[in-house]
Amino acid sequence: MASANSVEPRPAYLPDTVQGAVKILVTGPFGVGKTTLVGSLSEIAPLRTEETMTAAGADVDDLTGRPDKTTTTVALDFGRITLNPRLALYLFGTPGQQRFWPLWEDLSRGALGAIALVDPRRIEESFDVLGQLEEQRIPFAVAVNTFPDSPDHPEDELRTALDLLPEVPILKCDARDRRASYDVLIDFVDHLHATAVLELQ
Repeated sequence: MASANSVEPRPAYLPDTVQGAVKILVTGPFGVGKTTLVGSLSEIAPLRTEETMTAAGADVDDLTGRPDKTTTTVALDFGRITLNPRLALYLFGTPGQQRFWPLWEDLSRGALGAIALVDPRRIEESFDVLGQLEEQRIPFAVAVNTFPDSPDHPEDELRTALDLLPEVPILKCDARDRRASYDVLIDFVDHLHATAVLELQ
């Protein structure tokens, strides 16, 4: 498994030892922290397709509780992290709004799994995204992104509220923190390995 040093920034080019690459989605509803998580994890400068929010989107993008949010992802976020000398993970952050779901479905093709971010202040906003993952049979973990004013829901309450199967991991992180984000990624990769979805080399 990767060592603690793996979280440190690496050169922009993949090492010659890398023999495989895995596609992981970072998904969730609007404003949950997907762009932040990809940026925290990526060892390269992440690709972002954020645009400034305008009055035209006021009727479709609910900014309740997010007064400081001024941009939104309109295509994808992309980052990369070398997990060990032989394996690289490519991270694809999806748009959060339903109007971008045709693109979301394209991005999900070939993904080995997904990290679904959840805002514990707005759990109900995650239902549609989790339903999409289940419908497409993409293995996923729920990562509860902690915010300064977040309630601390017990895991059994979250599992019931989100109607999750027992085998779906529930993890906690602060997407702004590189170490916390890395720990979530490692726990999810371990889960994929334990369920024979991913073979670690």
